[in-house]
Amino acid sequence: MQISLGRNTATILGLLAILLWGTVVGLIRSVSESFGAIGGAALIYTVGSVFLVCLLGFPKLRSFPRRYLVVGSLLFVAYEICLSLSLGFALDRGQAIELGIVNYLWPCLTVVLAIVINGQRANAWVVPGILLSVCGIVWVVGGSGGLSWERTLANVSSNPLSYGLAFSGAIIWAVYCNVTKRYADGKNGVALFFMLTAAALWIKYCFSAEPALAFTGSATFELCVTGGAMAAGYALWNVGILKGNLTLLATASYFTPVLSTFFAAVWLSTRLTPPFWQGVAMVTAGSLLCWAATRGKPARGG
Repeated sequence: MQISLGRNTATILGLLAILLWGTVVGLIRSVSESFGAIGGAALIYTVGSVFLVCLLGFPKLRSFPRRYLVVGSLLFVAYEICLSLSLGFALDRGQAIELGIVNYLWPCLTVVLAIVINGQRANAWVVPGILLSVCGIVWVVGGSGGLSWERTLANVSSNPLSYGLAFSGAIIWAVYCNVTKRYADGKNGVALFFMLTAAALWIKYCFSAEPALAFTGSATFELCVTGGAMAAGYALWNVGILKGNLTLLATASYFTPVLSTFFAAVWLSTRLTPPFWQGVAMVTAGSLLCWAATRGKPARGG
């Protein structure tokens, strides 16, 4: 039996998805501390796959466009691996929160690639939006001193793998958002993509030097919460964008960096400096400017 949802209910579910996504950075880092960067990520996406199958049903491959299956799965899996491992390989909890903000470059990168790939029109506000987002990242990564390219480069060089993964993930997700919009044909393959991500991570774990997984009651509970939050976030967001107030949801989604930073700081018991919060605000404001610059402007030929 299919439940019919009203627009307001669907919008609330979409907003709940944003709140759930705001917990991801802190939860992934916490699980990685219990099970290891690779093993923890593999467990998260395995649990998430189970939740998604329960929520959305087992994916029917024949119903998906072939190009969406191939391109979408490759990009999605690559992004999720970059995100989870960048947080897991962070040197400490504070750096993990920084990396979460680097990941949130994807909204402004999505706009840039939409202009390049899909012929999206935009007004002049897109330029200060991009610059504000980039400066916000430099402000965050630069540490307590605020805007400093020297300190930013020094911090990045202390853990180039994690920063490289986080930045690569931002680019990959921006490409995913633009490419799958063309190929998906209204389909949602997130359950399948989660399964493929889990499989790729288990293969990597088997060839890694990480120790055997050690389960405790608290770690297992945290794992289930993390996998469930990620799965529910994707499932509820799909409902929200299909049946809810898309304008409200799009606007609210740009405040995810603020929610993510606040939750991660509380969950990981990490004290963040005023310059860090200023950088988060700059990234959020820059993303909103990029979105506003394209709002109401159809793509060329659209």
